Amino acid sequence: MNYQEAVNWIHSRLTFGIKPGIKRMEWFMDKLDHPERKIKAIHIAGTNGKGSTLSFLRHLLQAHGKTVGTFTSPYIVRFNERISMNGEPIHDSEIVSLVEKIKPLAEELEQTELGAPTEFEIITAMAFEYFANVKVDYVLFETGLGGRLDSTNIAKPLLTIITNIGFDHMNILGDTYEQIAFEKAGIIKANIPVITAVDRPEALMVIKNKAMEMNAPMLEYGVDFKSEINDFVEGKEVFSFYSVLFNILSVDIQMKGIHQISNASLALQAFIMLASMEEFDVIEQFVREGLQKTSWPGRFEIINKNPLVILDGAHNVPGLKTLTNTLERFYPNKRKHLIFSAMKDKPLQEMVDILDKVVDHVVFTSFDFERVANPNDINQLSSHPNKQVIPDWLDAFNQVKSTIDFNKEIIIFSGSLYFISTIRYYFDEMNKDMIK
Repeated sequence: MNYQEAVNWIHSRLTFGIKPGIKRMEWFMDKLDHPERKIKAIHIAGTNGKGSTLSFLRHLLQAHGKTVGTFTSPYIVRFNERISMNGEPIHDSEIVSLVEKIKPLAEELEQTELGAPTEFEIITAMAFEYFANVKVDYVLFETGLGGRLDSTNIAKPLLTIITNIGFDHMNILGDTYEQIAFEKAGIIKANIPVITAVDRPEALMVIKNKAMEMNAPMLEYGVDFKSEINDFVEGKEVFSFYSVLFNILSVDIQMKGIHQISNASLALQAFIMLASMEEFDVIEQFVREGLQKTSWPGRFEIINKNPLVILDGAHNVPGLKTLTNTLERFYPNKRKHLIFSAMKDKPLQEMVDILDKVVDHVVFTSFDFERVANPNDINQLSSHPNKQVIPDWLDAFNQVKSTIDFNKEIIIFSGSLYFISTIRYYFDEMNKDMIK
């Protein structure tokens, strides 16, 4: 089996859809001699901010000399990113080896009453098996969907983190903040500390009640630890952080937006607690370095400077509100051209309503993906006075680019992380060609 055959087999499991529950994962772990028990895990759930919080925490740990594994989804440019060590995706040969080990088990599982494993379950099993057999200090696991019934929830974590609660995947997780919070709170384990930045009162109450039920110590952003926004200087957010064990003044981060201060604070509190539990020193210089170095692809990422092109994988209502706030915060005087494509199972009317109020020009487009919404359908939802449908996203980009003043106008791609993945790959390849 070669690499492409291995990846094709993994993706072929998409036909089995989404099947919430951890029974199949428990079966996998038993067959693999319980790799989930052999690693020091930190488990992260939330509607938005999981990836950024994970990245802040990874960089903090690495700055202190720790080797850190990460399991994230979806990937932005290449599949291997989902299972990484110190930010480096695993090698193609390791993907092949893992598939050769997991594939016979998947076929065996399919013959049981539990049924065929899904793509995400396959990849999660691969991640646990991989990290259990390499030298790694900590592994950060990001949930795929929800928490309680997510395949990552077989992890035996040192800490759990819940970033925030918002409306997304409501057909599976529920259509109230309480229902969604119940699913996210499902990662809370008995006696294992939980750190959260959830701010919706009704959602926070669900988290608190679950923590009390599980006798899990809980630290709450704004109560047990907090940040104070100082300013943004030369395109960087500057803030101070305060907690019982550690304070730091005027630290800057390159990730833009007030929400990233919350994510950084959440990660920093988790790091401080982990250092206390694991008995290693927190060094202020290394904290600053770790936070300053943190980036996360596709999250308000500047991918081109002339013209200024921003990628943001805002794929739900909370994400788009954050995107529009950040655009207004950093580029209040620039004309904003949005090129937008989203999945058809998203709350498109609410998403379009948010965008209509902020951008100066919107182009609805498409890309090669089975669940993508028809741009004409999205266009009908918009009341923007300056809107267009250009079905091919590259045509859309070239048309917009040809008409704007690079000094006064910016281009934003958003609507779906899968869309952002496509755009980022294009710019990466274009940059490679320019270097040659």
